[in-house]
Amino acid sequence: MSVTTDRIPEKTPDAPGEPTSATRRRGWAGDVLITVLSIVLALVVGAVLIAVADPRVQETASYFFARPLDMLQAAGSSVANAYAALFKGAIFDYGAETTTAAIRPITESLVFASPLVVAGLAVGLAFRAGLFNIGAEGQIILGAIGAAYVGFAWELPLVVHMVLALVAAMLLGGLWAGIAGFLKARTGAHEVITTIMLNYIARFLLAFLLSTTAFQRPGRNDPISPQVDSTAMLPQMLGSWSRLHLGLLVAIAAGFGVWWLLNRSTLGFKLRAVGANPFASRTAGIDVGWSTFAAMAIAGSLAGLAGAFQIIGTERSLTGGVSAGIGFDAITVALLGRGNPFGIVLAGFLFGALKAGGVTMQARTGTPIDLVFVVQSLIVLFIAAPPLVRAIFRIRAQGAGSMQVSKGWNA
Repeated sequence: MSVTTDRIPEKTPDAPGEPTSATRRRGWAGDVLITVLSIVLALVVGAVLIAVADPRVQETASYFFARPLDMLQAAGSSVANAYAALFKGAIFDYGAETTTAAIRPITESLVFASPLVVAGLAVGLAFRAGLFNIGAEGQIILGAIGAAYVGFAWELPLVVHMVLALVAAMLLGGLWAGIAGFLKARTGAHEVITTIMLNYIARFLLAFLLSTTAFQRPGRNDPISPQVDSTAMLPQMLGSWSRLHLGLLVAIAAGFGVWWLLNRSTLGFKLRAVGANPFASRTAGIDVGWSTFAAMAIAGSLAGLAGAFQIIGTERSLTGGVSAGIGFDAITVALLGRGNPFGIVLAGFLFGALKAGGVTMQARTGTPIDLVFVVQSLIVLFIAAPPLVRAIFRIRAQGAGSMQVSKGWNA
């Protein structure tokens, strides 16, 4: 006779098919090293591309054999100036005249990082459940729609208005992702296909809503909504001189929440079990369909938060470009964080810094901002090829045990 209990253990055991805890710790240590070296390699390759793209380097290259030191000096100067501008725009502007101007770059990096973190958690949580959530972009759009409508259409007290805007964003984002989860659970429709299609539907739904009287700003013909009431806006953490808002703390809390969900809750154990081996999980009595739906719904709620941050954190109005490609960047962030909530938070901060610094780098040195995107892509490329990184740095493989981020197409 079997006896069931709802008591949550202090720490959930390893799911069927997952590596043991000790093996995972060794794997994560190796993953951290590979990630750091991948970033270094990406910056080195980026330096080469910056030098090649610099007009002065191109000019001196024509007489390289006659005066090779001139070209090397020009290349070094180009790379140094570009990365110095990147640092000044992302972390600390040591040439600024005031303290607030000097530390404003790090606050801008954190502003960019806040939606990236929660959207990355949305993708990473689905990874751990064996799902590939490509639909964070659409879920962000739905979250932004919900937060914007509550923000400009409802008149509520200060804290209540802000909380309800966040809740509306989470509900709509969760509902949108839940559609893909339901289709996966009931019909087996692959979440990659359904979430991509839902991205398109969300984008055109937003365009339609911004053409209606309910969402279009009175007196305007362009697709923009009324401004969100100040009572619904997330409070600024450092005053009016910085755009940094309370969403940063919400994003960090979401990272801890996802970690607790995956590693300390019964539901998290089920999600990890389904992600590791759905057939063994079904044999063990876990409802795989419900777990799939729950994983997608929770992931969508997190992505909806990113949409809320865009509206009631910085933009204040709903426009056609509200998602700003965050949903697709979130996939990169989740891959860089290897599905680990804390790794995703750190990856979100890194990519937020690259976004903020890239603008300054382009403005001050003329370096194309596209090179920042190339660096981001190279980071993921090197992370996806650990044998290549080990071969370059001559690191001996430590054996199996690194966590599998997500199942393949035919999982």
